[in-house]
Amino acid sequence: MTPISRTGAGRANIATVICGALAAGGLAAAGVTALEPEAASASSHREAPLISGTPQYDNTDVYAFVSPDKPDTTTIVANWIPFEEPAGGPNFFTFAEDAQYDLRIDSDGDAKEDLLFRYTFKTHTKNDKTFLYNTGPVESLDDADLNITQTYDLELVKLRNLKAVSKTKVADDVPVAPSNVGKASMPDYDTLRKQAVHKLAGGAQTFAGQADDPFFLDLRVFDLLYGGNLSEVGNDTLKGYNVNSIALQVPNSFITESHEQPVVGIWSTTQRKNAQGYFAQVSRLGNPLVNEVVNPLKDKDKFNASAPRDDAQFLQNVTNPELPKLIEAIYKIPAPAEPRNDLVDVFLKGVKDLNQPPHVTPSEQLRLNTSIKPAAKPKRLGVLDGDNAGFPNGRRLTDDVIDASLQVVEGELLGAKNDLGDAVDKNDKKFEKAFPYVALPTEGSRGPLAKGVDGGNDVRSQLGDALQPAGAQGSDDMRLIAASAGAGAGGIVLVGAALMWWRRMRNRAY
Repeated sequence: MTPISRTGAGRANIATVICGALAAGGLAAAGVTALEPEAASASSHREAPLISGTPQYDNTDVYAFVSPDKPDTTTIVANWIPFEEPAGGPNFFTFAEDAQYDLRIDSDGDAKEDLLFRYTFKTHTKNDKTFLYNTGPVESLDDADLNITQTYDLELVKLRNLKAVSKTKVADDVPVAPSNVGKASMPDYDTLRKQAVHKLAGGAQTFAGQADDPFFLDLRVFDLLYGGNLSEVGNDTLKGYNVNSIALQVPNSFITESHEQPVVGIWSTTQRKNAQGYFAQVSRLGNPLVNEVVNPLKDKDKFNASAPRDDAQFLQNVTNPELPKLIEAIYKIPAPAEPRNDLVDVFLKGVKDLNQPPHVTPSEQLRLNTSIKPAAKPKRLGVLDGDNAGFPNGRRLTDDVIDASLQVVEGELLGAKNDLGDAVDKNDKKFEKAFPYVALPTEGSRGPLAKGVDGGNDVRSQLGDALQPAGAQGSDDMRLIAASAGAGAGGIVLVGAALMWWRRMRNRAY
């Protein structure tokens, strides 16, 4: 298979890059010829008016790649809830209970899903008389101190011509990895992550829980394309934010049509239960950044409710994209001539002889050739840099989709050689080497110690003393504990906080 050649040696730090990337990914959003309605794809960090107000249902990104340590399997990662502030307690981040979170797979290129993996979640509360997410240090997912927990069921639906031919529950009451409250609450979060990986039959495995947002880019692009000033580019706007992730690893043979036809199309959707009790699709995602930049405001909510086979209605947004015109107006980089059929070919059909299925129906999906082995040293620009295992052949966590997409949108495939980019080339945290591969979430309690405070206080021990006072405590300590008698668990927790403050003051006095 012949890779698309890489251009240029240098890089122009065009902040517009980000938009471009969007456009490139978004091109896919515009279908061609005849398609029908249902689920589709896009990237959506607050990308449409309606979904921006309901972050639990907002699918931010989808990744699909041949597993680097298990090349006979494919890993799909889908993320929800954009811009999770790690310290956003006391009500931390949970999946919605009235939603269906779906991973959809088109095995034959006809723009219709053949397999559907559906995740549904339940929330459990041990003690509703405290405000705390956890009432002590959490050392395992079944720890009594983890007050708010979630579990999920996973159902596999096989379809033919959009009709379900079988439904199988493949996992039941699987625990979700919690939000990373902080080092005192979760001293070994890596252990909690590992406990949330659940083995399935046939060599598959699944995970749900919090993770560092793997998307890296400079979002100041929305300030009128960096305000026409590129001096501030290069800041990873998503640094320090988390997302809720779902990851699924399945054998390649299970999702492909045949050994001779190894290309699959992948996207995700969210359905929310409406007032009538029916589930309606409110978010969809395949290629990155489709809905943010490619679709105008009038189409954004419609796009989130539609399907790959219905993408023809958005075709003009791709063949006559707004972004290159804005870049030309502000940065004087000539926009390629329209209509942009090059974008349709790459993003709606897949690259010929690489990840384009035979007899493909053009539609916006993340297309992956599962027969391409993982690269020993992945290149961030993927196919543009001769690495056929990367974007747009699927999407790895390390792929710089902003730079790659911008270069294509600005005419890379039409002979307009460029090295445009947003100067953000990698994620702020390293990805894991084993499933689910996403980086551990940033903890809520972080940063320097307060002025005049040393690191000697063991808050966990003090809280434990407050909740379960030992006989060795001083009489003053005991009087404080006794004052809470009859107040219940919530009262004891408050007394524990008062006790910690009192001890601190006493130590300073001496």
